[in-house]
Amino acid sequence: MDLTTAVPVADRAAALEQSDIRSVTRRVEEVGGINLGQGVCDLPTPQPIRDRAHRAIRNDESIYSHYAGIEPLRRAILEKERTYNDLPATSPEEVVVGVGSTGAFVAAAFTLLEAGDDVILFEPFYGYHRNILELTGATIHYVPLGGPESTFDPAVVEEAVGPATKAVVVNTPANPSGKVWSRGELNALLDLMKRHDLVALTDEIYEYMLYDDHDHVSLASLPGAYERTITLSGFSKAYNVTGWRLGYGVAPPPIAEKMGLMNDLLYICAPRPLQHAALAAFEDLDEGYVSQLQADYATRRTLMCETLEEIGFDVPWPDGAYYVLASFEDLAAVRAGFADDAAACTTLIEEAKIGSVTGRSFYEDPADGRYQLRFCFAKEIPVLEQACEQLRAAFG
Repeated sequence: MDLTTAVPVADRAAALEQSDIRSVTRRVEEVGGINLGQGVCDLPTPQPIRDRAHRAIRNDESIYSHYAGIEPLRRAILEKERTYNDLPATSPEEVVVGVGSTGAFVAAAFTLLEAGDDVILFEPFYGYHRNILELTGATIHYVPLGGPESTFDPAVVEEAVGPATKAVVVNTPANPSGKVWSRGELNALLDLMKRHDLVALTDEIYEYMLYDDHDHVSLASLPGAYERTITLSGFSKAYNVTGWRLGYGVAPPPIAEKMGLMNDLLYICAPRPLQHAALAAFEDLDEGYVSQLQADYATRRTLMCETLEEIGFDVPWPDGAYYVLASFEDLAAVRAGFADDAAACTTLIEEAKIGSVTGRSFYEDPADGRYQLRFCFAKEIPVLEQACEQLRAAFG
């Protein structure tokens, strides 16, 4: 019996398709190109973290951990959130270690949302946020926000809020736009959340990737915000361990407890030996690790943005994260192969052997991303230099 035709799948599975990002990865691999599409940071993992992983495996740290994570790691995360993020958390019981920040987002979303709820998502959005929210059965209301130079407008959000609105998703620094929310913008959002009794899920995975003296402000650090916020982050981006799948959420005890139980139901626990290894991020790395990371990414940002400008893109330089969401509308008027984002993505693969992500991936209406491509610059400098040289050679 052919199960693919004889057995109908659930509606939540029937709608799933390979993302444009994954598709581009495959196409770039086929031509032996350089992938600036998928947000895979392929820089080396810091040696102290690798050493801790080896030690944990040698010590046979192999059984299930507590569903919310080993206590030493939860305590270390708690201390980091209290100091760097200025959260008023007081106990490791408020910390849940998940299977990546995406896994933590899944646990948070399924803890908070269900059919009949409405949730606000800002555009351009990260596709996994949208897709996971849809799986909860909640209805998404999209609110335009824009890129690094845009300013949050509470009135626009106010129009999107209805009697069923329960939550809002904030991504700062943002993927794909590179926008960093200011303290003033977050205060304005918090005022709205209080008036309408909303909860926030904040994805702060790029919290250390900041440029031009921008500061990272956690919504939950503002007075009166912590009790209505789930703060999400992780280790993948800052410590170059995207495949390890280690993230976490911090929330008030009643929410954290249910989120931890949801994490148990969905994943049992995060990989235990890697939880032990993650302690090195707090205990073994040099004090200057983050400042050096920021300096290195600033160099990459300059290389990527200047190259795109040279070949005709309009480039809003990101204030945070490690992506550029650039416009090629002017280029489309003078050069073949740039009729829209899908065509431009194909043209870059075929003529420069460079992968990017179509703008439509980040909007409810694909037309809003028609003249945009996203580029990831989380690459080793020689690889990024080669990618930029290929772009200049093809289109300069």
